[in-house]
Amino acid sequence: MSDSVGAAAGAAGRAKTEGATWRGRRLVSAVILAALTVAVVMLRLYRLDELPAGIQVSEALNGVDALRVLDGEHAVFFPSEFSGHEGLVVYLIALSITLLGQTDLALRLPTALASAGTVFVVFWLGRLLFGRDETGRPTAWRGIFIGGVGSCLMAVSIGQTVLGRTVFRANHLVLLLSLCLALLWWGWRERSWWAVALAGVCAGLVQYTYIPSRFTPFLFLALGLSFLVPRRWAESRNVRSEIPWVIGFGGAALLVAAPIFVYFALHPEHFFLRSSSLSVLQPEINRGNPLGTLMESVIGHLAALGFKGDVSWRHNFGALPMLNPWEAFFFWLGAGLCLWRWRSPACRLLLLWGVFLLLPAVIAVDYAPNTLRMLGATPAVYLVLAFGLWEAFAFAKDRFLPNRASVSAWALGAVLTAAVLVQGVTTFRNYFEIWPFERGVQFAYEVPWSDFARTLDTLPSAEGEIYLVPNSLDHPSLDYIYKGAASVFYFPRETVDLDFLAREVESAIAATENLSSVKVVQLNNVHVGWIGNDTGRVAVLLGKYAQQVDTEHFSDFRIHNYTNVSMERRWTFYERLAPLKVEYDGGISLMGFALGQGEKEHSVSGQFELGRDRPFWVALNWEPLRALEVDYSVSLRLYSAEGEVVFQEDAHLWNPLHQPTSSWTPGERTETLFQFRLPSEIASGSYDLRLIVYNIEDLVPTVQVGVWEPEFSLADVEIGEAGE
Repeated sequence: MSDSVGAAAGAAGRAKTEGATWRGRRLVSAVILAALTVAVVMLRLYRLDELPAGIQVSEALNGVDALRVLDGEHAVFFPSEFSGHEGLVVYLIALSITLLGQTDLALRLPTALASAGTVFVVFWLGRLLFGRDETGRPTAWRGIFIGGVGSCLMAVSIGQTVLGRTVFRANHLVLLLSLCLALLWWGWRERSWWAVALAGVCAGLVQYTYIPSRFTPFLFLALGLSFLVPRRWAESRNVRSEIPWVIGFGGAALLVAAPIFVYFALHPEHFFLRSSSLSVLQPEINRGNPLGTLMESVIGHLAALGFKGDVSWRHNFGALPMLNPWEAFFFWLGAGLCLWRWRSPACRLLLLWGVFLLLPAVIAVDYAPNTLRMLGATPAVYLVLAFGLWEAFAFAKDRFLPNRASVSAWALGAVLTAAVLVQGVTTFRNYFEIWPFERGVQFAYEVPWSDFARTLDTLPSAEGEIYLVPNSLDHPSLDYIYKGAASVFYFPRETVDLDFLAREVESAIAATENLSSVKVVQLNNVHVGWIGNDTGRVAVLLGKYAQQVDTEHFSDFRIHNYTNVSMERRWTFYERLAPLKVEYDGGISLMGFALGQGEKEHSVSGQFELGRDRPFWVALNWEPLRALEVDYSVSLRLYSAEGEVVFQEDAHLWNPLHQPTSSWTPGERTETLFQFRLPSEIASGSYDLRLIVYNIEDLVPTVQVGVWEPEFSLADVEIGEAGE
């Protein structure tokens, strides 16, 4: 009787203990989920409509394609001139625009939510992978610890914050791949057909995310084959029993991915559109040593895990490594233990995941490390880190505190909580108070260009107006931001030939129905894209064929308004260049010259009259005699009869592609066109317009061969009261 009472009391005690343990695990899990929620709200979603302040090119391209989808154009892959992107991010942005309007928030919200959702999936995946040991015995605390630590550190990472708040389609790759592996692991273990099929759907959707997704089939294949290694062939009956599950998973994945696979089969050039140009196999990249270049890339990307950071402000903050020193220590410890315990399915999965999803970054070796291309491997990195930390704790507890397990666990929890909190606060401060104002961020995210587009969008516009914007073929942010009624024309970047530019501008204006006004945008900030001389060139054209009304001034740009545009004769900058042969001792020759104001052009003989009321232009034709090692500038000066300089304008000598003279091709003619406005205080009279060519760095003039005077007289000009 006493034995049965004792047994009952023992069972009740164990049940009570197990109940308390179960409630403790639930409480800890709830606390972790609450912490993750706070972290992702503050670091992934807070002020998402404000930061990043600019919309960089790859983001804007996705937005523009989403607008095309809303206009009825559909595709599984959206190619562009030098790249292309898979369609999932485009359709999600289109849905977001439908709900939120054509805003910055609508553009960024889908990828930010994907980044936020990933940390919750990583927590679940960590619990699944390590919630049981190799014998099937529950190890719930281990799973909660590894999943919780890995997801929390991923949530408060500054690098993951930068990447997660930007419209990088790789964020969808990370979410879907993590979710796929979690569902596959759980469904296979619990023998749940719906979970395995849903994992296959996620695996198929992964193919619509980012280029590294093309390596995921090899990950699934390698993971499946790895389960055959420990088995004996005598157990082939068990292998055959898994075939229906393999078919269920693979069939669902292939069914979902079939459209994009068919598309790439029909358009193989799009499959290699971006990856082929960056491959280690390309001679211009590997410099004749593909193996050595590959090893450099491997080392460079592994160095991101604690030793070297991504220098791109688009991907990172201050070139910090992905992992800080203490995280790196436990990651490399965890990686070594995973390799040692290769027979553990969870360890095999993390190692294979890391290897196959790091390959795209390693193969594309334009620079290393590139944490954007490494993003697919990030969950594995943080779970391996947490695994290393757990094993180190377990070893220390068993060796040094065998009888104080509870105290040591609470102490470790307190230390980790403090570490995550400090890192989260630091990340918040770095991102919201320092990162946006760095010069590299302003340039990488093209903040002035986006500010310009937003300002332009607030200005009144009407049908019949056309904006002529300096070269912005690489800046589609205006296409996404600007919603006005006016047409927008971008100057072509390949404007090497002035006649070509004249024809392009003429055709753009001629194609505008009911033309009422032409607005030429002059960008002030050099970071707003490539400026060169395009604004001045178009002003020269419109000075001949239209009437300037006024100029509107803004912080980063000016708008020159023109009306009464004449299309009666073919547009051209000038009728002819006066031939010259001025050979400079710096290896460059001036071969032609033209001067004009409005419709008037300088005659080879006689004086040319300039008025103060409108700008004048100077065209110069150059020929480099050899490869130049210096960059030149020119100085145009007006000399009075007494030899006094009354006007001077200096400009870098750039060709229309914005290349300095050191990049010019020997023997190839280059035209430069400058526009100037005379100051009102210049007295009427006769002047000599002279040219000086000098070195940009040391300001030393280069002189004519055989002549020791640095100045060359271009024309005699007469300045009157008006430009008539």
